[in-house]
Amino acid sequence: MEQFVYSDIFDTKGIEYIIVIIFFMLIIPFWRMLNKPVKVSESMREVLHAINLQSLRIPQGLLFNRNHTWTHMERSGVASVGMDDLLLHLTGGVELSYMKAQQEKVKRGEPIVRISQKGKELVIASPISGEIDMVNQSLKQQTIDDDPVNTWLYRIRPEKWQEETADALMAVRAREWAGKELDRIRDFLAEMASETSGSEVILQAGGELTGHPLREMDQHAWSGFQDKFLDLNA
Repeated sequence: MEQFVYSDIFDTKGIEYIIVIIFFMLIIPFWRMLNKPVKVSESMREVLHAINLQSLRIPQGLLFNRNHTWTHMERSGVASVGMDDLLLHLTGGVELSYMKAQQEKVKRGEPIVRISQKGKELVIASPISGEIDMVNQSLKQQTIDDDPVNTWLYRIRPEKWQEETADALMAVRAREWAGKELDRIRDFLAEMASETSGSEVILQAGGELTGHPLREMDQHAWSGFQDKFLDLNA
């Protein structure tokens, strides 16, 4: 007579249940670890956000100037003036100090705004002449970072609009200029960084600028940048 082996099905299933429970006990912490929000350091965030021509906002309809400002004529006949996206990509969040008040006169090339960060500063010159119609006193640091090209600094009633905007750049020409300017700025900053052994801070492996490369540089670099890139005739 054949021998029969008796197996308790509940004992067998019990082992399987234990294995499944152990499996889930191991996989759940692993799953939580994978889905845990990753905290990216500020320095790493700058590396991830490289500055290139594709990342810059250069809207149609704005007139861009070689000192990294833009102007736009409103229907009212008043011109808005602001800083371009490239300048703010280079510096990051800055504090503003207005140098002109409402109803004051300003000449093209005259300082109108001081931007500062950790004791370092740059001075922005007006791209047009005229009377200050309004000062954007509500402008805050985070507003500039969020939407730089659509956030104006001043509204000015221009006196020589056609004459003083004749060399300004729009659309395709503005983008072509921005590409060449990026090359100039990269070379300048790499030279400045090499003097302080900080080239790894401002350049990625592919040669692109990291986000906000001027942030970690000293006033000497900021002063050099002022002279080389913020002059209307540069």
